[in-house]
Amino acid sequence: MAVRNTESHGSLFHGDDSRRTSPEGHGLETGIDVDLRDGDERECLLDRPPELQDSKSNAVLLAQGHKAAMQRSFSPLAALGLGFSITNSWVGYLSCFGQNLAYAGPNSVIFGLLLAAVIQWTISLGLSEIASCFPSSGGQYHFVFILAPKRSKRFAAFVVGWMNILGWSVALSSGVSVVVASITGLVAFWDDTFLVTQWGSYVIYLAVAVLSLSPLFLGPRLIPQILQASLAFSVTGLIIIFCLLLALRKQSQPLSFLLITNGTSGWGIGAAWMLGLGNSMYAFSSTDAVLHIAEEMSHPERRLPQVVNLTMTIGFMTAFPLLLVMMLSMADINAVLQSPLPYAEVFRQITDSKIVTTIMMCWITIILFSCLIGQWVTCGRLAWAFARDRGLPYPDFFSHISERYGFPVRTTILALGFCSAYGILYIASTTAFNSIITSAVLFSNITYASPQGLVAARGRKKTLPEHPFDLGRLGYVCNFLSPIFVIIVGVLICFPPELPVTRQNANYTPVVLVGFVVAILGFWVTIGKKFEGPKIDWEVLRSVKVT
Repeated sequence: MAVRNTESHGSLFHGDDSRRTSPEGHGLETGIDVDLRDGDERECLLDRPPELQDSKSNAVLLAQGHKAAMQRSFSPLAALGLGFSITNSWVGYLSCFGQNLAYAGPNSVIFGLLLAAVIQWTISLGLSEIASCFPSSGGQYHFVFILAPKRSKRFAAFVVGWMNILGWSVALSSGVSVVVASITGLVAFWDDTFLVTQWGSYVIYLAVAVLSLSPLFLGPRLIPQILQASLAFSVTGLIIIFCLLLALRKQSQPLSFLLITNGTSGWGIGAAWMLGLGNSMYAFSSTDAVLHIAEEMSHPERRLPQVVNLTMTIGFMTAFPLLLVMMLSMADINAVLQSPLPYAEVFRQITDSKIVTTIMMCWITIILFSCLIGQWVTCGRLAWAFARDRGLPYPDFFSHISERYGFPVRTTILALGFCSAYGILYIASTTAFNSIITSAVLFSNITYASPQGLVAARGRKKTLPEHPFDLGRLGYVCNFLSPIFVIIVGVLICFPPELPVTRQNANYTPVVLVGFVVAILGFWVTIGKKFEGPKIDWEVLRSVKVT
């Protein structure tokens, strides 16, 4: 790396606003010109140890206002392990496809998944392009701060940051609860009289949370390898289960079975099918996970889009064939609808063996547990990045990186505290617990669409610097459609799942959404004035070659 110093002071940032610049490029007086050539990996701009030397990536990060704080230890495969181990489309859809059956039958399960893949891929494609421009562990709030107009960027980024943190924290808690349901479902599968108490579920919930977090402390340097193993275990499990279902099935439904739309939700077919679409989106959730380890990867401007889109590709290629075989091979749809674990009932019907079904259920439970490791990584990194920009209370405390463990321990423990407290809703109200999970999924999608809406409104040429993953004209399609898709899905998930509406089946998602928004506004009033956001030097950012 060659650095040409054009001013005697040679400092990149001096702390005043005149050193910052907007996408329009005004008001910059930079004294450093960065020129990266021929893979020269010598240190520039920062004095840091050899293990942190990734000159080009660090130069891009510094131009966005931050210094490298952690080792770039995630290889592309490890990053893919993180991304897919969390999204894990085939396992995620197994946990919720029963609701699609109730909405509009097999038609909703299969074709809802197809449409959900198109929608989520459109959203993720546009988001991954923006990540290629501004790779940062802050992810969406970081993008919004850069792209929003000057007068509103602090508020907009603060709101999106909190939405993302709440969304990931609740998603983590949801993941823990799914593991609990899988464990208790395994027991109930063999013992019809088994009934776990709410307190018993909460104890299991806490145990799962602590056990899944422990690898981060017992072997922090092995986390990339553990996530790669999780990816391999999931794909291997899918292949084994898929082959077993094909080999052992004793009945086969005609292809016309996939067109059946006889739901039991009480909604009309059209409305029920659309509600099922919102449910199908869960199969492709959390595709932003890898964005929050951008500062722990080499060449994130190229790797992030690759990993996000590979996650979607593997997700669809694993979920769709499996659900297709399940729908065409099950014998009794009513028994599936009445089962507490619909996928287990389908497995039992196809294999006609409780032992084989149990083995497959155990494999899936282990996969669900392994998903949590990556979620702890993501939650800790996201909250740490937000604290670094002073978006959390006690930012100096929470922006600390542990020298012993090499990751943000304090924000990771904070995520554990939230998860433990939120799990108390398991005891108080399952309906409220699920409504908050639904709200969190919507919050996450809002954070995906917000930066794209800004790009669409302000213009791609005006807002996006040169970047390796350039969608060209397709980018306009993604940027314009993503906010529209999110609005539609947001409306759908606010409807009650069944008619007539009772106290037991009411959807409290709108109430929860209002509560979340009020809480975020409360944070803005109390700590928002301290929120700084990243200090962007556009001239240096543009001068770094992206080839």
